[in-house]
Amino acid sequence: MPDWAQRAVRWLREPARFPVRLLAAILLILGGIFSILPVLGLWMLPLGLALLAQDVPGLKVPMEKSARWIERQWRRWRGR
Repeated sequence: MPDWAQRAVRWLREPARFPVRLLAAILLILGGIFSILPVLGLWMLPLGLALLAQDVPGLKVPMEKSARWIERQWRRWRGR
């Protein structure tokens, strides 16, 4: 990830940033739901869920499992 993006994620993951993180997660999820519109995309939905998983314990395990599955698939696809 670029340096500026790492700093932004680190800032957003701080415990004091809960309201900002919640708002960003909701907006990303809504943007993912309306992915048929220009500019908005389906990529926003998993990003919003991953951001929300920081504060919702029930989402942490499914998000981690899906991220690991995607990583395995990516490695297998790139290995061909």
